[in-house]
Amino acid sequence: MASVTANGTRILVADDDAGTRAWLRDVLESAGYNIIEAENGKEVMNLLRQESVELCMTDLAMPEQEGIETIRLLRHEYPDLKIIAISGAFGPEFLRVSKILGAAATLQKPIKLHRLLETVQALLEQPA
Repeated sequence: MASVTANGTRILVADDDAGTRAWLRDVLESAGYNIIEAENGKEVMNLLRQESVELCMTDLAMPEQEGIETIRLLRHEYPDLKIIAISGAFGPEFLRVSKILGAAATLQKPIKLHRLLETVQALLEQPA
């Protein structure tokens, strides 16, 4: 299978913690991805009505619209969008629920750098 190049690939990162968003942005931009940021699920949905992305990473614990609801809405409105659920606030049971609702992958916080990059690369290599 041919490796997907990061150049030009757009990823939406949603997390209410500015430090986590900044770390994810720095790691992913260093790998060549273009990053769009959101603070909560409502902002995710608003941004996606204006922007096109190949992948969305969403935290599960966010104000205004949490990640489980966001994943459910994303799956309904953007069925081909690849989704990674991330969480540190909830136990692994919520990450399992996120997979049932449509997340293609999950990452438990604290996220390991190599695991993040491997997961993103693997999802982007999957056909839509």
